[in-house]
Amino acid sequence: NASTLPLSSWARAARQLLERIQSHGIDARLEALKELAKLSADPTFATEFINMEGIGTLARLVESGTHFGEMLAFTLTAFLELMDHGIVSWDLISLSFIKQIAGYVNQPMVDVSILQRSLAILESMVLNSHSLYHRVAQESTVGQLIGHLQVSNQEIQTYAIALINALFLKAPEDRRQLVLFQHVIRGNRPIKAEMAHQLYVLQVLTFNLLEERMMTKMDPNDQSQRDIIFELRRIAFDGESDLTGTEKRKAMYTKDYKMLGFTNHVNPAMDFTQTPPGMLALDNMLYLARVHQDTYIRIVLENSSREDKHECPFGRCAIELTRMLCEILQGCNDYHPMFFTHDRAWEEFFCVCIQLLNKTWKEMRATAEDFNKVMQVVREQITRALAMKPSSIDQLKNKLRGLNYSEILRLRQSERMSQDDFQSPPIIELRERIQPEILELIKQQRLNRLCEGSCFRKLGNRRRQEKFWFCRLSLNHKVLHYGDLDESPQGEVPFELLSDKIPISDIKSVLTGKDCPHMKEKSALKQNKEVLELAFSVLYDPDETLNFVAPNKYEYCIWTDGLCALLGREMGSDLTRSDLDTLMSMEMKLRLLDLENITIPEAPPPVPKEPSSYNFTYNYS
Repeated sequence: NASTLPLSSWARAARQLLERIQSHGIDARLEALKELAKLSADPTFATEFINMEGIGTLARLVESGTHFGEMLAFTLTAFLELMDHGIVSWDLISLSFIKQIAGYVNQPMVDVSILQRSLAILESMVLNSHSLYHRVAQESTVGQLIGHLQVSNQEIQTYAIALINALFLKAPEDRRQLVLFQHVIRGNRPIKAEMAHQLYVLQVLTFNLLEERMMTKMDPNDQSQRDIIFELRRIAFDGESDLTGTEKRKAMYTKDYKMLGFTNHVNPAMDFTQTPPGMLALDNMLYLARVHQDTYIRIVLENSSREDKHECPFGRCAIELTRMLCEILQGCNDYHPMFFTHDRAWEEFFCVCIQLLNKTWKEMRATAEDFNKVMQVVREQITRALAMKPSSIDQLKNKLRGLNYSEILRLRQSERMSQDDFQSPPIIELRERIQPEILELIKQQRLNRLCEGSCFRKLGNRRRQEKFWFCRLSLNHKVLHYGDLDESPQGEVPFELLSDKIPISDIKSVLTGKDCPHMKEKSALKQNKEVLELAFSVLYDPDETLNFVAPNKYEYCIWTDGLCALLGREMGSDLTRSDLDTLMSMEMKLRLLDLENITIPEAPPPVPKEPSSYNFTYNYS
């Protein structure tokens, strides 16, 4: 710990290591680099080493190309750790250094540890310097990085996607093209949390590409845009386009645009002047007409030939559906594997949903007046299907087949009845009596988990050469014990290995998210929404803080709930609400088991009148 050593000792250690890594003995240099990789995480040592031009020395060692294997891996680790402190600007990195690092990434066969660190260095360059983005983009393209997604090592895949995301974030709008979907690994192995996060980031960035088209209104005077609408008409009604004469063509087009289901039959371009969905809806319709022509023609002709007022207006439906899908995906906070199984996943998603809308319209026997009702049912169908996390577009189709209109009605009725059953006054009173018991049960579970302890990742290391620390609550619930670890533990860590402690009585408050001190200090972490959502801090006397970043949302909820319970405050996490609902539902059903299929009255039955006399006689003979 830097606080336990005088500054002169760190300066001496930095000077000695700098001399040793430049010595001629290979073994001596390797040992020095190993030690440097460990010490570089300490900010005090890092400051001293950087002041002695240490980073320049490491950069020259890399540029020379004379280091290989372990020696190079430790050199890159130390370089990363030192740069991570933010003392030196990334803009000072030379072009030859970038070329050398990019060379390791682009080599077909390179040591895994060197590849990991090289990918991480390039990612940091791109995220921390606009000028370096252009240099890295020239040396290492998305196309070259795709090969790293086809390996079996998920950690390498994660580093590669992180770099691709960084390049994607910094790329100019007109160069944001993605060719990754078919290359992302879709094996049976479970996706780890870090990989899932990077894929979610990639998913968001990809859908953000749609925003420009979504917010672009159609120009009714632009002939090239009007030609697209004409092509939609031509594909659907090609056999009828042999009329001559301007007036005849105009009359025919008006009729066809009405049959296509546009609101404005004379000038359908006006239908696309609303944002959103703007031109994005037209793009979707054209994709359906060109790629799934049979489906497109079937939907259009099936509805245009009807004379019973039950026709489904294709144009209006496609426009409103596009708007709905944008809203659904904007509110989506999960990684969906199916969007990584097709080059044109968004368009295919639309094609599946427009067929669903047409099918649901027929099942509901809808007319134009029922348009909004149909859209509500379709939204529910799509939302429920997405919640099942289909792994492919085909699997999405299967999920939607099982969610037809009658099934939606059944689910709604079931949920409504379940809700109604629990709204009568006697049931509400029973819930109020049971709830404190359930909350106490949840509280005990949280405290038991704190007593088992959890491992946390140290900030600043991100995905490279991770460092850890462990924290657990004493069995008497009076002290928090914590301490550093060299590696992630397997199971509990004994109290005697945890050198630091905080009495619970000294804790003043628990902060979360952006209110945490370490979220205010770490500017780079502010950009990482996931880290922000997992951060919490313990403030204790006199003015000290213990800062956490939970490994996942579950651990975050466990620890924030447990700490609040220790301080006598309400446990307000999403997990507590979920656990409370689940346990309450189970307990209520158990208690009401004998009353199944019996209607519970709103009020207690009336007390009968008193008998005329109390001279009751029983004859047991």
